[in-house]
Amino acid sequence: MNISFIGGGNMAAALIGGLIGKGHAPAALGVVELQAEARARLAAQFGVVCADSVSAAAPLGEVVVLAVKPQQMRAAAAALRPRLAGELVITIAAGIRLVDLSRWLGGYATLVRCMPNTPALIGAGISGLYAGAAVGAGQRALAESILGAVGSTLWVQEESLLDPVTAISGSGPAYVFYFIEALQQAAREMGFSVTDARKLAVETFVGTARLAAQSAEEVAALRERVTSKGGTTERALASMDADRVKDLIVRALHAANQRAHELGEQLGAGE
Repeated sequence: MNISFIGGGNMAAALIGGLIGKGHAPAALGVVELQAEARARLAAQFGVVCADSVSAAAPLGEVVVLAVKPQQMRAAAAALRPRLAGELVITIAAGIRLVDLSRWLGGYATLVRCMPNTPALIGAGISGLYAGAAVGAGQRALAESILGAVGSTLWVQEESLLDPVTAISGSGPAYVFYFIEALQQAAREMGFSVTDARKLAVETFVGTARLAAQSAEEVAALRERVTSKGGTTERALASMDADRVKDLIVRALHAANQRAHELGEQLGAGE
């Protein structure tokens, strides 16, 4: 399978590295990247062929991955449009709806939209995927294998569900970092050094996430097991409940979901 990446930023680099790590030949991967420094870095790091424009790129291959910023998508689509001849086009740009991308590509319909998240940079991401009606089972499998090179995948049956995917897992790493910051602050206030506070906070998240991932039990049951009656955990959770922390987190995610919808409308406005 030959794959062309339009855009050579961090997420494209993560996907390229993940694919190569799973045995994909570097010679079968191409990158179109405007910045000379980025082209040189990708060529040196991965041994892939890089071009400075879509028109200068080698044959596109079976799959084209659009990995440009959302604001650059119209220009990228305009450059790509005359080159398309049945390839599967995957977009990983946040907020770009398939109806808009298809319009910019002159009605092209063999499209898959994906929403990865930043842990993909270390091969531990989760990506939501949605396939247009023109995408066959084999092409869906290709898309899943590409995004699966950097973590887990989840197909959604309606494109509108990619907005909550964006709110929950796309933006989710920032929420986790936010809570880690709070743990670090509390640890510092209780007398720990910056280094030790970070270690306590980060390792607690890493270990707890692994425990949840490996357990067949509900997360609530795991939480209850840690919460001894009359103990420190119960006191802390009671404080959070009194401040409605869980309700506020849920409300914040609904706000993120609404913003994801608004961005889709804004990015797709006009011709």
